[in-house]
Amino acid sequence: MWDGVSLLCFELISMAPTEDKQEVAEELMAEKRSISTIVIIIAMQTEALPLVNKFQLKEDRDSVFPKGVPWVRYCGTYKDLNINIIWPGKDTVLGVDSVGTVSASLVTYASIQALQPDLIINAGTAGVRSFQAKGASVGDIFLASDVAFHDRRIPIPVFDLYGVGLRQALSTPNLLKTLNLKAGKLSTGDSLDTSPQDEASIISNHATVKDMEGAAVAYVADLLKVPAIFVKAITDIVDGDKPTAEEFLQNLAAVTAALDQAVTEVVDFINGKCLSDL
Repeated sequence: MWDGVSLLCFELISMAPTEDKQEVAEELMAEKRSISTIVIIIAMQTEALPLVNKFQLKEDRDSVFPKGVPWVRYCGTYKDLNINIIWPGKDTVLGVDSVGTVSASLVTYASIQALQPDLIINAGTAGVRSFQAKGASVGDIFLASDVAFHDRRIPIPVFDLYGVGLRQALSTPNLLKTLNLKAGKLSTGDSLDTSPQDEASIISNHATVKDMEGAAVAYVADLLKVPAIFVKAITDIVDGDKPTAEEFLQNLAAVTAALDQAVTEVVDFINGKCLSDL
């Protein structure tokens, strides 16, 4: 006896063009398969290490990444999940965290190629537009619904849409409701502060949350057909009175603890479930 979900899957496969049937079938099967391997992309060591300790992960000394890159993989088993936390490492010249879209896209691509994850989680700190969020504050946790860039301005038809690079995160209504997370659109750029042009683009993107990696992770995940979600903890108010860098550094330690707790709850929720359960 077929259940309703199985019948729906059969109908969707039957309706697809012949050349697309295999791809549709594979996507539907993936949605019903239990999540086994996850990759968590985190830009800063300060954000990553509490989770490494929480999940009792070990640094991979026999790296799956190309020789000479600073990228670091922490891996291990937590409950029924194979967990990989990927940190882009320290810049080889300046010794600071390799934040931003270039490193994020590179480690996402390399991680997918090497580890073949069922799900990517991009976790990290972010800023929030208080006007758009209507009452959001430092320490709040957001789950992004959509992601886009705000600093790739190409004022030519169609290229302008490419520059924005709008992509949807995996829909996770059950996760959002169960953990009582805030929802909002995420906008990504390579600067910590916000120029007037960036602000205009963020408003145009209808974004609530601003970070420096999300849209790059989303681009690669979408290109390679791996579902991704984005968990962001708020360190600063983008349109507030305090300088962004000052507020970010002031709140980083406390907000990292909130991020640690939120990601742990997300992973606990994911454990034993398939994508369609999220």
